[in-house]
Amino acid sequence: MTITLMLIGMLALAVLNVPIAIALGLVATIAILVIQGPLMLPNLALEMYAGASSFPLLAIPLFILSGAIMNASSISRRLIAFATALVGFVRGGLSMVAIGTSVFFAEISGSAVADVAALGTILIPAMKSRGYSKEVAAATMSSAASLAIIIPPSIPMILYAVMAQTSVVKLFVAGIIPGLLGALAMAGAAYYHAVKFNFPREARFQLSEVWRTFKEALWAFILPIAILGSIFGGIVTATEGAGIAVVAAIFVGGVVYRDLDVRELRKACVDGGIQTAVVMLLVASSAVIGTFLTEAQLPQALGNAITGITSNKYVVLLLLNFAFLVLGMFLHSAAAIILVIPIVMPMINAVGIDPIHFGLVVTLNLAIGQQTPPVASVLMTACAIAKADIWETTKVNIPYIAALLFVLFLCTYVPVISLGLVHLFYGG
Repeated sequence: MTITLMLIGMLALAVLNVPIAIALGLVATIAILVIQGPLMLPNLALEMYAGASSFPLLAIPLFILSGAIMNASSISRRLIAFATALVGFVRGGLSMVAIGTSVFFAEISGSAVADVAALGTILIPAMKSRGYSKEVAAATMSSAASLAIIIPPSIPMILYAVMAQTSVVKLFVAGIIPGLLGALAMAGAAYYHAVKFNFPREARFQLSEVWRTFKEALWAFILPIAILGSIFGGIVTATEGAGIAVVAAIFVGGVVYRDLDVRELRKACVDGGIQTAVVMLLVASSAVIGTFLTEAQLPQALGNAITGITSNKYVVLLLLNFAFLVLGMFLHSAAAIILVIPIVMPMINAVGIDPIHFGLVVTLNLAIGQQTPPVASVLMTACAIAKADIWETTKVNIPYIAALLFVLFLCTYVPVISLGLVHLFYGG
C-alpha cells in the first residue's frame, strides 16, 4: 500500500509539471517524516551526497563531454561520409546511412540525445532535400539514435549498474549483439519505407570511395577501439574509460583533424553540464527514497506478493516488460531506472533472473520509450530538427518501434543473445 501511495504521489506531482527529481525527493521526505519521524530528517543530506558520489557515476558527465567534443569537430561528418560510401547504394540509402553512422557514434557517446543532435542536424536536412518527408526523416534518425543506449558505452546501463549493484562492464558486453540486431532490424524497416515511398539510391558502390572515406575517418574508428578495448580488456574501469574518451576526442578533433570549433564546444559543454546536473539530482533524490524503501522492506514485500502469484521468471519478465513500456511513455530513462530498479531487484533475484540479462531488457525497453510520446525525449529532439509534428512522426515511426519490440522480446526469451558474450569472456 505504501509503494502504491508513493507512486501515485510521484505521478501526481509529475502531472503538475514538478521535475521528477524534486518529486522523488519530496515524496521520500514526506514518507520518512510520517513513518519514521522527524528525527530521521537530518540524515537526508548525507544520503543524497553518498548516493551521488559513487565513482561509476563519474562516467556519465565524461561520456557526455566526449560526445560534445565530437559534435564540435568533423568526426560526425567523416563517419557519415564513410557510411554513405558503404551503404549509400541501397534503395533509401540515406536511411541506411543514418542507422550505420549511429552504430559507430553509439560506440563513443552513450547518449541517444547526443547522437540525434550530432547526426540529425546533418542527415535530416539531407534526407529532406532527397525527397524524404520530414516525418520519415525525423522517425529514421530518432530510432537510429536509440542504438546509442543499447550499444556500449551506455549511460542508462551505467545508472542501472549502480542501482542494481552489478557490473557495468558485463552490461556493456551484453549490449553488443542486441545492439547490432537492433541495427539490422531497423535496416529492414528502413528498406520497407524506401520501397513504399520509392526513395532514391545515393550513389553506386565504389571500393575506391569506401577506402578513401575510411582513411579520412580512420582516427574516428580508433576512438571506440581504444575506449571499449581498454574497458573490456580489464585495463581500465568504465569510468576511467570515459576519461580516456574525453582525452582521445580532444586529441583527434583538435590535434589530428584540427577543426575543433571552440564556440560550439563551449555551448555543447554547457548543455552537457545541464544534462549531467539533471541526472545527478535524480540519483541524489533516489538515494533517499531507496534508503526508505530498504529500511521499510517494501521491495521485499512487493517481490513476495508477485512471487506468491507466479515464480515463473518468464512470466515475471513479461509483466516487467509491460510495466517498463508504459513507464517509458511518461518518464525519462534515468528517472525510470532510478524509480523502479531498487524496488524490483529483490524480486529479480528471488525468481532467478540474471541481473545482467535484466539490465539489457530494461535498456531495450527504455530505447523504445524514447520513441513513444508523450515524453519521448529523443523523438522530440529529432522532430524539432526536422520541424515535424510529433504525432504524425510517431505514425511513421511504427515500423522502427516494431523492430525494437522484436529485438526486445527476442532478447527477453532467448537470454543467450545478451549473455553469450558475457559467459564467453567472463565465464559463468
